[in-house]
Amino acid sequence: MKTIRVLMLITGAFLCFVGSAEAQRTRRTTKRPPAAKPTPKPTPPTMEVRLAREKVENQRSNVNRFVDMLAPIAANIETLDKDAKIKKISKKSIDGNESNKKKVILALGNLRTGLVNLENEFRSKPALRKYLPQLEGIAALSADSENAALTGKFVESRKPLVTVVTKLSDTLAVMP
Repeated sequence: MKTIRVLMLITGAFLCFVGSAEAQRTRRTTKRPPAAKPTPKPTPPTMEVRLAREKVENQRSNVNRFVDMLAPIAANIETLDKDAKIKKISKKSIDGNESNKKKVILALGNLRTGLVNLENEFRSKPALRKYLPQLEGIAALSADSENAALTGKFVESRKPLVTVVTKLSDTLAVMP
């Protein structure tokens, strides 16, 4: 009987320890992922903005192409002008050079007209005014380019046009 009591006491003690060990266990709670915040859907740009973006892309392409074509032509015109001053070239070459100068000046005038119209469109339409700060000044820069060509500085007339291309690219970057 004593043995049974000792066994009962030992078993009771074990049961007490098992209960206390069970109480020490921490419950694992599953963490819920944070609720996803709804992201606002971007509103598609209006038709007016899309058309304006297309016009800006076209003007950037035109000016970029013109700047690339102007580089060798301008250098050639200025070289022929220097040669004409020291009378190294024929009258026919001088006449051809004058004709090229007029063509370049006319092309710069046409390019300026397109850029002025684009800037005016951005000024006049309320939906486009928020993009005007990036585009502002392209008309003046194109006028500077034309004035440089009129004074015979054809190579220098490219510099304002390069700035125009940068401004047009910046405008495209902010437009949707």
